[in-house]
Amino acid sequence: MTTLPVPVDEAQPGPRPTDLDADALLGLYRDMARVRALEDQVVDAFNAQLIPGSTHPCIGVEAIKAGALSTLRPDDLVLATYRGHGECLLKGISAEAIMAELMCRTTGVNKGKGGSMHLSDPSVGLVSTNAIVAGHIPMAGGVAKACQIRGTDQVVLCFFGDGAACEGEFFETLNMAQIWRVPLVLICENNGVAISVPTALSQATPDIADRARGFGMPADVVDGNDPIAVRAAVGAAVARARAGEGPSLVECKTVRWERHSAFSAGGGDPGEQRLAWQRVDPLPRFRAALTAWDVGDAATLDEIDAAARDEALAARTAAEKAPHPAPESIHEDVFAPTAP
Repeated sequence: MTTLPVPVDEAQPGPRPTDLDADALLGLYRDMARVRALEDQVVDAFNAQLIPGSTHPCIGVEAIKAGALSTLRPDDLVLATYRGHGECLLKGISAEAIMAELMCRTTGVNKGKGGSMHLSDPSVGLVSTNAIVAGHIPMAGGVAKACQIRGTDQVVLCFFGDGAACEGEFFETLNMAQIWRVPLVLICENNGVAISVPTALSQATPDIADRARGFGMPADVVDGNDPIAVRAAVGAAVARARAGEGPSLVECKTVRWERHSAFSAGGGDPGEQRLAWQRVDPLPRFRAALTAWDVGDAATLDEIDAAARDEALAARTAAEKAPHPAPESIHEDVFAPTAP
């Protein structure tokens, strides 16, 4: 089964979801708009040389973030890749704390010492993002095992890309998570290319979900640009995990823009890549669905977009004014605090 994102002009809204009221549906759109607005500011700030190193935007993948995270309880846990700004924002870290961290300022969520690829705030359930491809996948399995041992009834979501599904850690985690029946939901954001390698050249099966099924793990493939489809699949997986029925994998087919990183790693024509993303952009597509369902008119949705842009701009403005860490702070936060 291969489910590709449906072009905006071909998408059919379908019936309105019966399990979500108008506020919840508008909330999904708001989450997508907030992630998009933040990442737009991140790209612009990088181009203005305000962000050291590189950064990896998730523009075009907002429906996966919003749909998946809407299924969680506040105490559930999330691990993500270096492309994890959206997870951080929707899990509860403020836009200002994220932007300041990317700019390496003291008001950042990790005091400016983590940067774009190392974001963490366990107090809101964001365990960490990770700069190593697939490095966080076995960590997520371990976190899920800890939840199981402690009997906390928590579920762990682990986001990763199609490239990570070719690493050994991925297969090891599938095997052990399935053996131990840990409360883990693996979410693959498959945009069809790992930097410059198409998935068709890196794996023999049509879908990454086939690999999970080979370990006896439940696995779904969904249109990753449809937040309702993502929410339904991830919600079912979260329910299975919370009921003690073990791990699942949800593969979300998508198209992403700004290529791999702010340094423009990857091949192909950037103009054509942008056009490909715009054809299936999840925001106007979901906006059209909300209008068809009489959930929000143009004015209401415009207000949501404007509020998201204002939030992102205010976060950037505040981050630019924040100080950099002092040189002597290099000796701080090296070890975990001693328990009282």
